[in-house]
Amino acid sequence: MPIPVVAVFDVGKTNKKIFFFDEQYKIVLERTAQFDETVDEDGDPCEDIQLLTSWIKDTIAEVTALDRYEVKGINFSAYGATFVHLDEEGKPLTPIYNYLKPYPEHLQKQFNASYGDELKFSKETASPILGNLNSGMQLYRLKYEKPEIFNRTKVSLHFPQYLSFLITGQLYTDMTSIGCHTALWDFEANTYHRWVTEEGIAEKLAPIQPSDAAFKADLNGKSCSAGIGLHDSSSALIPFLASFHEPFMLLSTGTWCVSLNPFNDLPLSEAELKKDCLSYISYKGKPVKASRLFAGNEHGNQAKRIAEHFGEQPDFYKHLKYNADVISRIQQHHQAVNTNTQSGDLVASGFGLRDLSKFLSAEEAYHQLIIDLIKLQIQASKLVLDGTDVKRIFVDGGFSKNPIYMQLLASAFPEMEVFAASVAQATSIGAALAIHQHWNSHALPTNIIDLKFYSASELVL
Repeated sequence: MPIPVVAVFDVGKTNKKIFFFDEQYKIVLERTAQFDETVDEDGDPCEDIQLLTSWIKDTIAEVTALDRYEVKGINFSAYGATFVHLDEEGKPLTPIYNYLKPYPEHLQKQFNASYGDELKFSKETASPILGNLNSGMQLYRLKYEKPEIFNRTKVSLHFPQYLSFLITGQLYTDMTSIGCHTALWDFEANTYHRWVTEEGIAEKLAPIQPSDAAFKADLNGKSCSAGIGLHDSSSALIPFLASFHEPFMLLSTGTWCVSLNPFNDLPLSEAELKKDCLSYISYKGKPVKASRLFAGNEHGNQAKRIAEHFGEQPDFYKHLKYNADVISRIQQHHQAVNTNTQSGDLVASGFGLRDLSKFLSAEEAYHQLIIDLIKLQIQASKLVLDGTDVKRIFVDGGFSKNPIYMQLLASAFPEMEVFAASVAQATSIGAALAIHQHWNSHALPTNIIDLKFYSASELVL
């Protein structure tokens, strides 16, 4: 008998994956791919939409032909702040513009002149002013910079919904994608912000469906239930919401390190907005206060710089353990540095300003990098923790496997229980759980998340 499974495509900036989960949510099949980026018409790097589309279609054809499995459901998760603009025939009209692409200052000023004070607008949309990272502003830009393409656009799909469209042919919008700092949604009125209608953007957006909805689809002649896709950070929260009911904060780490507090329903303050706080929308449609750091990206760049300086392998840090003696030496010999800003006004730890020749080894430099990142993380996480009853922090993603990071984080929050949460691909399993009722007749399992406790035994920060 073939094994009943749900398939999930998980498309990150770096890794593109597909998983098969069985009815107990164990991974029974995995495929991973990485693609080189291409460039848009301005020479800015961007996702290669043709390559990605071909990989998804080819992979589906390959895995659905496997006799060992019966694909009963399929869903999708992907990074946010990204749109795919489709013509009448469902073909992309533009490259997938990178959310870090610089935003024209004159267009932002034009928008502000029409729709008022930036802080007021940010509070209404729970979105700091972030240029292209406010993906709604990408549509505004398309309208005024490329009106002929805007007019030819039948529908603009958030990236996760484009992936679903490739398989199902259905055009939908989901709330987790609308809620990821898009500047599209009025959180107070619980509808699209007035500018979306006034600019003719609303008519380019597909109908909203619940994030846990699923529809019948045909996979190479076999029927299954297909979800409409979810924003990756919101998807990663689902296993935790399903497993824990006491207040917690999830620190979801990857390219972005996102502090998500689903137990904080306080309105965003102006001070929080200025520090890059925002509100996501959970798959159940409720606001989730969040703060973000581009820390995974900085970690990758600076670890590479350390490796090159000391003649180490690029992944040298994966073998390092927390070393209290190294921490002690750093405290004695290295001064703090101030945070600085990267492209798009993204905050960086300041480690990039450090002279690597002052460190005795790659191990010492790497410990300093993590110290600098943690100091920034403390500030970001406290923005969503303050004023709430949260006593537990769960860390998932890349940094959860990093003992140096985890020990320093636990020491930074001695009043909290800090856990490395090992979820077999939290983002993907969240997308699978979202459509559980549509494909799986069993009860939700209780052992999805493995926890490793880190004690604040040494206060080093």
